Amino acid sequence: MEPQDVRLFFNFRSPYCYLASKTLFSIFDDYHTRLVWRPRAGWAGRSAPDRARVKVPLTRQDIARWARRMGIPCNPPPLSTDPTRAGAGSLLAEDRGVLRPYIVEMMRREWGDGKDIGDPAEILQVGEQVGLDRDELAAAIDDPRRHEQLETYWAEAQEIGVIGVPTFVIDEQIFWGNDRIDFVHEYLREQRLRRI
Repeated sequence: MEPQDVRLFFNFRSPYCYLASKTLFSIFDDYHTRLVWRPRAGWAGRSAPDRARVKVPLTRQDIARWARRMGIPCNPPPLSTDPTRAGAGSLLAEDRGVLRPYIVEMMRREWGDGKDIGDPAEILQVGEQVGLDRDELAAAIDDPRRHEQLETYWAEAQEIGVIGVPTFVIDEQIFWGNDRIDFVHEYLREQRLRRI
């Protein structure tokens, strides 16, 4: 059976991507699917800084409730955290076959431990934990071509109507939010893609 492509638009700064990182891989473990990774940079797909400041108190309450329900830690990172380098590093992680542990560990470090994943030292520590070469990752996170790739993914997202992260795109269906993963499962079951 040919796997079904599932495009995942993701921003490492998003708390909702943190929540999704704890459950999203069931989409790829339980169904005949292929992850089409679409990380984004900076503010792409998120509220602009002025709007974000207004939303932060409500968002942090919401995230804390979700984290309690899921039994996971929630320690928000500094508001100034820029996820661009982490996104660029994820492209290398994908190339080296360690994308899944990279996503899980990067999000844990940011939202579980409250670390600034815009800091190269934090990214390099995550890279070492998941088996990436330190020097190669250090070069990758500031590689202009990888940063351009992140921008290309944002343009792709806008073209198809993606308005936030995390978003899963399958065929013409768009599922936005960590709380829509059940609908992704439902859609894949309807397509008879569940692994036996």
